[in-house]
Amino acid sequence: MADATQMAGFQAVNTSAATRKFRIQDRIFYLMTLSSAVLVVLLLLAILVVLVIDALPTFQAFGLSFLWGTKWSAPADIYGAVPAVVGTLVSSFIAMLIAVPLGIGIAIFLTELCPGSLRRPISTAIELLAGVPSIIYGIVGLFILVPLMQNYILPFLISTVGQVPVIGLLFQPPAPGVGLLTASLVLAVMILPFITAISRDVFSTVPPMLRESAYGMGMTTWEVARHILIPYTRRGLVGGIMLGLGRALGETMAVTFVVGSVSRLQSSIISPSTTISAQIANNFGDADGLQLSSLIALGLLLFVLSFCVLAVARWMIGRGDSL
Repeated sequence: MADATQMAGFQAVNTSAATRKFRIQDRIFYLMTLSSAVLVVLLLLAILVVLVIDALPTFQAFGLSFLWGTKWSAPADIYGAVPAVVGTLVSSFIAMLIAVPLGIGIAIFLTELCPGSLRRPISTAIELLAGVPSIIYGIVGLFILVPLMQNYILPFLISTVGQVPVIGLLFQPPAPGVGLLTASLVLAVMILPFITAISRDVFSTVPPMLRESAYGMGMTTWEVARHILIPYTRRGLVGGIMLGLGRALGETMAVTFVVGSVSRLQSSIISPSTTISAQIANNFGDADGLQLSSLIALGLLLFVLSFCVLAVARWMIGRGDSL
């Protein structure tokens, strides 16, 4: 009887020791994960503080007029953000108009229509496109796409769409081949693999029962995609689209090769222009004083713009969940 009582006491002590050990391990794990999360926030705040401090001379010199200034002249020491900001937004918008329908369409083809023997090779090719360095896209765009645009595509657009009232203002010469439209096409190719891969992955999470039930009710593939796949996976689709938009907004080298790097506000999307990233890449090496501060101020604007895109994405996802 005494042995049994002693054995029960040992078991209670061992259980208590094991419980304390697990609690200590859980506490350590909690502190490690908390430290990682705090580190990310601190890094983000540190980047923001550095950008604000270095951009402060620009806002002291020009005030908020820097945000709507349309002239960028290093000799005159006058700097305005509008040409670069407008170029960034327009090129990203056009790229998304091209890449989003194509990416979602390719994903629907891979998940619903593609023969099994072709599904893996096409998926692999798309994933390989995502791994191509941006400078390679820039080189290909400069030596292949720009001549095609200059000799064939842009003359055709000028003689057709360029003659349409109002819309034709977007397709007015000069058209040397480099410009926002060319940069947008390069960006569309660059973000297409991301949108396609994420869309394909989220489409594959749709339960087979939903697909089979829809087809059993007589729905076509288009109706299944419209009423089943896209509504069921809208959160993942928004995430993939915003990931592609984030890369389009911040892309540097590929855009710098083909955008033309002209720091003027252009009404035509086929004329040479600039973006925030291209403006920084072209001028940062030789910049100093107020010009350097203005370039950093552009970087701050891009930082804020990216944050706003993420905020809108979260709002859209939350709004989708409440519907």
